[in-house]
Amino acid sequence: MKFSVWPSYNRSWDETITLARFAETNGFDGFWYADHLMPYTEDGAPDQGDAHECWTVLAAVGALVPRLRLVSMVSPVSIHHPVLLTKRAISVDHVSGGRAVLGLGAGWQENEHSSYGFPLLDPGPRVSRFEEAIQIVRGLRDQPSTTLHGTHYSVTDAPCSPKPVGPLPLLVGTGSLRMLRLTARWADEWNTWGGPDEVAVRLQRFQDACDAVGRDPDTMRRSVQALVFLGDPDPAAPAARTVSGTPQQLVDQLNRYVEMGVHEFAILDDPLGDTPAERMDNLDRFHAEVMPHVG
Repeated sequence: MKFSVWPSYNRSWDETITLARFAETNGFDGFWYADHLMPYTEDGAPDQGDAHECWTVLAAVGALVPRLRLVSMVSPVSIHHPVLLTKRAISVDHVSGGRAVLGLGAGWQENEHSSYGFPLLDPGPRVSRFEEAIQIVRGLRDQPSTTLHGTHYSVTDAPCSPKPVGPLPLLVGTGSLRMLRLTARWADEWNTWGGPDEVAVRLQRFQDACDAVGRDPDTMRRSVQALVFLGDPDPAAPAARTVSGTPQQLVDQLNRYVEMGVHEFAILDDPLGDTPAERMDNLDRFHAEVMPHVG
């Protein structure tokens, strides 16, 4: 199984690039970065915390770090027009020599939509908008020109040049039935959250969605992220999204993902500590004591 790092978007640039370079030199596969305009709040209120812009960070990391895959986790089409999003992703793909992965989502975080005036929409229309957007993105990536006249977007004989230099996979992170079917139909990679028990349930739904649209699930890369605690978990962390314990206990839990057919696991830096030094020390422990024994 591959491993990737996922730093929080509120880290300083110095800490972010230090983590990326550590990942580059220590056998990690990718660098993931969330695409949000502000931190999440449960009540939907605005938050004054830092949030760096995803594609700018991916471009900078791609220019300075020569090997890691660069993954947006995930870019909401409720905020990004699919044409502009495709152009950004292709530009990062060129900067990095073909290492960009375009993670797409329908949008969910209420506070960034209400504060900045982006319509989130009710769930049904939101997913319909996503379905139009991913078709536009695929067309721009793969075809000389693209035409789609939908309810939410309209493009006519739209060119997109240059094309990516790499495959520019389309990744969708979801667990809902309708979104899973769209993922199976249009995406190249599927991502989900959860500990092993939760992921087992979601994987079955994913396989059912692939069956429903006639897609071989083995043609799609499958990735997972969870909150990793070296030791006891934070009592406030959702248990279904957590893996924790001694290094050997973490190895055992991560090998369950391998047995399920998961290809990649991303480790978020938030649970690793409260300071840059503590986070790097625990990431180094994870790299030295856990990763060599998984898969």
